[in-house]
Amino acid sequence: MNIQIVSVGKLKEKYLVQGIQEYAKRLGPYVKFQMLEVPDEKAPENMSEAEMRQVQEREGAGILSHIKQDTHVIALAIGGQLWSSEDLAAHINKLGTYGTSTIAFVIGGSNGLSEEVLKRAQTKLSFGRMTLPHQLMRLVLVEQIYRAVKINRGEPYHK
Repeated sequence: MNIQIVSVGKLKEKYLVQGIQEYAKRLGPYVKFQMLEVPDEKAPENMSEAEMRQVQEREGAGILSHIKQDTHVIALAIGGQLWSSEDLAAHINKLGTYGTSTIAFVIGGSNGLSEEVLKRAQTKLSFGRMTLPHQLMRLVLVEQIYRAVKINRGEPYHK
């Protein structure tokens, strides 16, 4: 199975890069894992609704350019479903069982995801109502993907 994380913005903090690299290495024996970054759009601090939609649309176009037609898209969105780690594992397992070879998790920029990206997503997932930095969310997500893989294999990582 191929698993991608497509996110907006360059990951800058060294400790986050190292954490993601560690989980990517751990995922290596089980799945083909890939992190893809889309440049974030420069925007003024106080934007109008129209300006925010334009930023979302430009970032969304960049996100969608990395996603192939047969990819199952899971968008991280505040209004998405709340899952446990076991729910995520079951969803990934079900997709693989029924022939999905590529899953793309999508993390938007600080202004959120465009309507086009949300429409393209088959699943919308929320990690809760708290706001997390988008860069930190990448590390949390890759750890949860690793946890899901270990749950599906019946291996002792998840307790």
